[in-house]
Amino acid sequence: MDGNGRWAQQRGLPRTFGHKAAEHAIETVIRTALEEGIPWLTLFAFSTENWSRPQEEIDSLLDTGCHILRRRVHDWHRAGIRVRGMGEETPRIPDALRQELQYAQQLTQHNRTMTLTVAVNHGGRSEIVCAARTLIEERVPAEEVTEESFAQHLQNPDMPDVDLVIRTSGEYRLSNFALWRCAYAEFVFPEVQWPDFRAEHFRQALELYAQRRRRFGGATASIPHPRSAQPQPPVGLTGSLPSLSNVLSLPGGIATRLGGHLLTGLYDTARYAKSQLEVRSEPRL
Repeated sequence: MDGNGRWAQQRGLPRTFGHKAAEHAIETVIRTALEEGIPWLTLFAFSTENWSRPQEEIDSLLDTGCHILRRRVHDWHRAGIRVRGMGEETPRIPDALRQELQYAQQLTQHNRTMTLTVAVNHGGRSEIVCAARTLIEERVPAEEVTEESFAQHLQNPDMPDVDLVIRTSGEYRLSNFALWRCAYAEFVFPEVQWPDFRAEHFRQALELYAQRRRRFGGATASIPHPRSAQPQPPVGLTGSLPSLSNVLSLPGGIATRLGGHLLTGLYDTARYAKSQLEVRSEPRL
């Protein structure tokens, strides 16, 4: 959830105002995820690296998280949301935030409509190191360590791999988020800053994700680079292609990628239909 500080600075306000303005975006994303039937949603609220920020900003970030939990947890409970935390335990986390998160987890533990994971003091590398330490402490023989057994020693082992990572504000970095679970994640980098992130931006990211061809190391056709040459349509199809004016009205890189993937899908469909027509036209012997 990136861009809070820059959002505030562009308006001549202290960076802390950006964190407070982010609450509406959080509410919007949770509501939209419920509407779209998304079963797992993770909000990367505070990283292990964020402790290097000025203390005033750290306090603002953590106070905002505590405030949101206190205000919204009963609404989330009524909506069937299970709230869980993810991150290292540390005395540096304020008692008020720790207590609110513990209460939210206990209250909602039996809900199953959606799991909302709040990542506070989370770092992907640290999570992997902690899992390795646990395996060593349990004296698990090296030959018995597999990807599956290792994953069971991560925090929240029932949490599935990440399908889609959305990072706002146009930054193109993973920033140490859920490194193990993001091995085959798709990424979307909308340019909008987090306080301005709305349902339409979320749904545009989901549409773009739906166009991706997830190969998982397989040999199916690759996803074209947005600046690569697009395949040419079969003869006679050009005039029937839809206009991309609506697609190009989307923000920044989303429009470019979505347009490319839509065209590729149309061309592939046309090729398949053409091949089927040619097969059916051959005489049967």
